[in-house]
Amino acid sequence: MSRRILIVTAVQSEAKAIGKPADTFVVAGGIGKTNAAITTTTSILTDGPFEWIINAGVAGALPDSNLKIGDAVIANKCVYAEEGLITPDGFQTMDEIGFDLGNFKQNEVPVDPWMLNRLRAIGTVGGIATVATCSGTDEHSQLNQKRTGCICEAMEGAAVVHTANRLGAKAIELRVISNTTGDRDSQQWNIELALKNLGVAVQGAITALWAK
Repeated sequence: MSRRILIVTAVQSEAKAIGKPADTFVVAGGIGKTNAAITTTTSILTDGPFEWIINAGVAGALPDSNLKIGDAVIANKCVYAEEGLITPDGFQTMDEIGFDLGNFKQNEVPVDPWMLNRLRAIGTVGGIATVATCSGTDEHSQLNQKRTGCICEAMEGAAVVHTANRLGAKAIELRVISNTTGDRDSQQWNIELALKNLGVAVQGAITALWAK
């Protein structure tokens, strides 16, 4: 089996920050779940096989996460934040309304446990929410945190890992915090630092995966 690594980012600036490490295929597939799923699928089928897949990029910290801008986060689960039903009693996941998104429960896409064990020393381990609408108000930020139990949000991870799982590949999500969430006017941002640290974190992940 090939031991190459596929790294899927959303935008070119993330891919550029990662560079072209040996024995990896880095692709900027576009923003959002649809672009992420299509890119992961076509990359595996056209440029694979790959033994490991990483969705890598920047993310926004959710409330009470204790995350700082520049911190790396390794997903122990990737959670679809919006797939479900809004009721007068609150949000219900697809599982709770009698449907499923895949062979997992409660909108929570599992990451590969072996990869998680190898990468956990790189940063903070926690859930990463996959959103279609980013949090630009305190209300929405708090809602996403409560709904998912995650510590940060991004827009592709669950789709990449879900797609990889469907195609029999091992996958995980790795993010670096670029901003706080909540009211847009009071958010804090440092994209330059996040991209710099993303390159370091991904190189650390590659080293950890290859270590004997």
